[in-house]
Amino acid sequence: MQITTIANSTLPARDASAVSSGPSAESRRISDNVAQARHTAMSALTNDRFRAMLEQITDPGTSGTLATTRGDNLVDFKSAQSSYADNSE
Repeated sequence: MQITTIANSTLPARDASAVSSGPSAESRRISDNVAQARHTAMSALTNDRFRAMLEQITDPGTSGTLATTRGDNLVDFKSAQSSYADNSE
């Protein structure tokens, strides 16, 4: 496969004041979002509970069980909250 790029030899003129004023608010926002996403990803990679969960859901047997689980087991909010609190300790 060959990719051919056709480029315009003259670049569009830019406003000199925009270049000298530094990064725009939009650029800073995007940069902050990227930094936050990177931090979140690194945190997830070093979290043992997250790692264990990933191992479970990527196991073919477990993921098949999860995919076929039905929502017939209704649990009230207080019971679910209690179970979550017990597992979080």
